[in-house]
Amino acid sequence: MKNKCGMLVKVCDYVLISLGLVMFFNLPHRIDSDGLERYMALAELLTGGKVSNTKFSLIGPIFSTPLFFLGNFYQSARWWCERYNFVLFVLGLVCIHMLLFRKVDNAFLRQFIIILIFGSMFSQHQMDYFGEVFTAILVGVGMLAVTQGYVFSGWASIILGVANTPATLVGLGFVVLALVLKYKKGRYILILGLTLAVILLESWFRSGGIFSYSGNGGYATFMPYSGRAGFSYPLFFGLLSILFSFGKGIFWFAPGLLLRVKKGLPGLSAAFRETYQLWILFLVGLVLVYSKWWSWYGGWYWGPRFFLFASIPASFALAANLHDQERSAKLNLAILAILSWSLWVGLDGAVFGQNNMSVCIANDYKLEALCWYVPEFGALFRPFVDMGDKILSIKTISFCLLYLIVFFRLALPVFAQLWRVGIARLMELKQGFRLQF
Repeated sequence: MKNKCGMLVKVCDYVLISLGLVMFFNLPHRIDSDGLERYMALAELLTGGKVSNTKFSLIGPIFSTPLFFLGNFYQSARWWCERYNFVLFVLGLVCIHMLLFRKVDNAFLRQFIIILIFGSMFSQHQMDYFGEVFTAILVGVGMLAVTQGYVFSGWASIILGVANTPATLVGLGFVVLALVLKYKKGRYILILGLTLAVILLESWFRSGGIFSYSGNGGYATFMPYSGRAGFSYPLFFGLLSILFSFGKGIFWFAPGLLLRVKKGLPGLSAAFRETYQLWILFLVGLVLVYSKWWSWYGGWYWGPRFFLFASIPASFALAANLHDQERSAKLNLAILAILSWSLWVGLDGAVFGQNNMSVCIANDYKLEALCWYVPEFGALFRPFVDMGDKILSIKTISFCLLYLIVFFRLALPVFAQLWRVGIARLMELKQGFRLQF
């Protein structure tokens, strides 16, 4: 009977995963903002042999070349490239499954993948043509591959992912330093040198010069440090904003980071836990470097655009705590709260996005900071204030029903454990009451 129930749960999990990916594929994908500049640079290169002097790396877009040429047979090149990040996301999930299948508990692996799909920032990011998905997937999966023994392919993936977003070199530096100190092998420093060489070569190929962030600045608004260029933002305020701001804070958009991952959880390999530690170190590097960047908030975008990578360790931490069979009552309540909010992040990203937030971009973004700091204007809170016509949408209702099913699938073991603890506590009280009388 137990085996039959386990098989039924397994089938249901894969049905949820498949259904979620099908629904995400049918979301309105787009190419705009700097994603459009990346796409135009790719189109110029593939159709005219011209290398565009764009300030954005071509490493990520060049891997969408097969999709670009699929436009010759169905739809258009742009239609396919609009779905490039969705394809990257799916391939990342497949790689995670292949790397961990039969190495960790299958129930945990399914939970991890379900949370990545439904309870992370990927729900919004896979609809664009920006570079964050490429970097997050290649670096995240690459680190997993390295710790699972696929050293060459893993480091190659990491190098490409970091080179696609040069600022993430600081995060890689943290990872390399940790590996040097742990294994007492200085050769890991070569990874940094090789990555820097790829960044410089790509920059030279694209623009004929060395990559530089200088001269890049934004609009001057009422914010005291606006209008400056480069890494000019005060570190302290950048850290506070990146971590805690209502509209951009990663603890709001990746709440699983608040959970501790215990050592020695059954069904999880030590190598996988090491991967989690490397993910966290990489994320710390991202937070520190972007805290100084004038556009720490990621421009006009839903959520903390530069920190999509945080979704990977956050999803792992939440799945690991759901997998833990020795949770306290307080931890169970915390897990339920974080699970609920994580799924809301995914639902909000898939359905609401930046709906009814245009006040923040009026008059040359003069009031954009409203969407960073004021809850009522933040992407995760705005639907509670002004949902507009979204509530009547068939898409909204369908997604809400699907997310409700996912919530009960993931939360059911937590509810069951709370019920058992509650019943045991009542029995103790009842016994104590009888002894008194």
